[in-house]
Amino acid sequence: MSAFAKSPAGNGSCKTRLALAIVAMCFLCHGLVARAADNAASLRDQYQSLVQQLNHNQFQRRLYLDSTELASTLKGDIYSVVDYPFAVVDRALHSSPEGPANWCDVLILHLNVKYCHASTGGNGTMLAVNLGKKVEQELADTYRVQFSYRAAPGASAEYFQVELNADNGPLGTKDYRVVLEAVPVEGNRTFLHLTYSYSYGMAGRVAMSTYLATIGSDKVGFTTITGAASTKNIKYVGGVRGLIERNTMRYYLAIDAYLSAVSSPPDKQLEQRLTRWFNATEQYPRQLHELDRPAYIQMKYKEYQRQQVAR
Repeated sequence: MSAFAKSPAGNGSCKTRLALAIVAMCFLCHGLVARAADNAASLRDQYQSLVQQLNHNQFQRRLYLDSTELASTLKGDIYSVVDYPFAVVDRALHSSPEGPANWCDVLILHLNVKYCHASTGGNGTMLAVNLGKKVEQELADTYRVQFSYRAAPGASAEYFQVELNADNGPLGTKDYRVVLEAVPVEGNRTFLHLTYSYSYGMAGRVAMSTYLATIGSDKVGFTTITGAASTKNIKYVGGVRGLIERNTMRYYLAIDAYLSAVSSPPDKQLEQRLTRWFNATEQYPRQLHELDRPAYIQMKYKEYQRQQVAR
């Protein structure tokens, strides 16, 4: 045994450091819990402020969409009430050990997501996500994006937040961020806030400009442009803002489709999720229609099966 271990002063010093460490941890935990409580209160306030928009809109569901276009950043936000208890949503997308893998089953529903695999290692929990075109592709022809998965600390029985972050994406895009937070609301339902954003440099700007000038020239988003003469001549925002709105909606509909199937028998869940996602997108054909049903279902069945075996 060392001389330090035998020394009464040494023992006292160790005990003091341990006590200080415990106090520091208590303060840290208290701070995290307090921050989560503040976030929950803020989200509940947001719900109260959006009641009218949630109940009266063009989406045929309790949903409000907002988007922001800055010099080099695009951001979409969706607020929505879903008909699932908070505990179900929390277990599916946050608190269960399968949460990261479940997110892969959410993301694969999106047309441009061709593969997703969750793993945990020295860098924490990561989602390897391959992005590509809206048609069948070999994985070698797609772009892999590494998302970090983080469940924000301080979650409770009435609030959670999950973040996916990636430094780099295809075509010069970067700083990808997907955030989902939730609180329970009346009627045994859940209020969700989804944020989807990314930044881009010159290469990304050129790539998006080329897309919007060619095959994406007739694409629009969901925000209406003021001054339309009548509902028959509604004009929607286009360009890169329309682009972020369409993809934010696709990811939101993927979350909703995944949640719709969690209580179904395991062998029925994939079919139910695919059908739910496709039917939901077809409610907004002006913005979201890309493929007919057989082509989408066939492509996604193949991609899902590949997702189970590829790495």
